Amino acid sequence: MLEYSQVQYFLLNRDIIMHNNVRTLLATTALFFSTQMLPMAASANSGCAFEKDQQGFIATCSEEKQEVILTGVIQPQTLTTELPGYTEGFTNYQVDAQAIDVLKAIKEPTQIVVIIGTWCPDCHRETPHFMRIIEAAANPNIEVEYIGVDRSKQDPEGLAAKYAFSRIPTFIVKQQGKELGRIVERPQATLEADLVEILK
Repeated sequence: MLEYSQVQYFLLNRDIIMHNNVRTLLATTALFFSTQMLPMAASANSGCAFEKDQQGFIATCSEEKQEVILTGVIQPQTLTTELPGYTEGFTNYQVDAQAIDVLKAIKEPTQIVVIIGTWCPDCHRETPHFMRIIEAAANPNIEVEYIGVDRSKQDPEGLAAKYAFSRIPTFIVKQQGKELGRIVERPQATLEADLVEILK
């Protein structure tokens, strides 16, 4: 049978070992969570806009819905076939018929440059809607070019850099080589109504 002093020694050693194990566990847990926060910060800083104080910045831009990153000139059919959610956004969007009638009637040659990130949630929301609007308008006088950028807002040929943008998606409306206006990140009313306002 253990003597009283031996029992005390055993209990003391057990307490020290348990204390050290708890400290190790806490330190490991803290290290794990601190490393998990780094990608979130990087993701936020490389999201849909450059401004760190943007309202809803982390909520809208750090939620990466997929990892397909397309850069340079992108064909619209590529967006609907290669990116999850684009087909649904395109098919389900209900256009404003009155605004579409105005877009159908445009006779002046019009170019719209759409700068998007296929990794960006705001682009996933707005771009399929815009594509549906262009299809509904079916106006040969309106030409659209889609330019994809990576997380650093660049493309290999520097096509997007010509337009001095900071947020995506950016819809740039031009006639006769002059910019008439742009829709940045999200429309003020709806995409088609904002287009009509720019083109009126």
